[in-house]
Amino acid sequence: MKNMIGKFEHVSLSLLVLSAVTSAFAPSFSYNSHHQEISVTNMFPSKASVSSSSMAKQSSALHSKSDFNTKFMWNSGGAYGKGDFKFYNNFQDWMSPFPDEDRELYPELFQLPKGVYEIVLPKPLGIVFEEVELGRGVYVCDLVEGGVAERQGFIEKDDVLIGITAIKIVGAKYERRLIPAKDLSFDTIVSAIGSNESKWGCDNVVLQFARPSLVEDEEEIQAHLAFFNPPGDNPWRTS
Repeated sequence: MKNMIGKFEHVSLSLLVLSAVTSAFAPSFSYNSHHQEISVTNMFPSKASVSSSSMAKQSSALHSKSDFNTKFMWNSGGAYGKGDFKFYNNFQDWMSPFPDEDRELYPELFQLPKGVYEIVLPKPLGIVFEEVELGRGVYVCDLVEGGVAERQGFIEKDDVLIGITAIKIVGAKYERRLIPAKDLSFDTIVSAIGSNESKWGCDNVVLQFARPSLVEDEEEIQAHLAFFNPPGDNPWRTS
């Protein structure tokens, strides 16, 4: 992966509990749990609720996603750490600054792809992650018994992590963004999770997962993730 994300806030390995299923090629960490508020965005709609005409409109509109102007979302220089897009709380809040005109022209931008959901969890997450392939992406290998994720009851084994919030510090300023995670290494994902600390105003981690059995269009997911990957040499660029 080129243009790797810069350093996230350091996460001490002493805070992580190694899972019994770890191996040299598919390392896994498990997290214990404590009680805090949990929320889920985009419970999967039934296929019957989507008309064929809306499906056609959505598929054709995906091509416009890469052309949609997102430059004002990305801060650099003196603007870093300022404005409406300095802190990611959830998908709906993130998209709220866009004008109604954009919502009418690009409705597909304002909903998560089919088979994708977003969940907000406190740390420790109670999730055992394992690499999809060496150095690239993770999926849910298991849930810690009695942990936050298991008690919440929505995350399932084999769900693939596609997005994760992370804190990035530039000088004396910081931002929290959702970053595409499908091509990130296991260690980078662990660092991203650990960077969501209370000293940066974080009492949770926001994760986006794809459930393979419900995904209808991989290109739709790629377009969704491209939307969150900044152009050029922005400090947040991941690939």
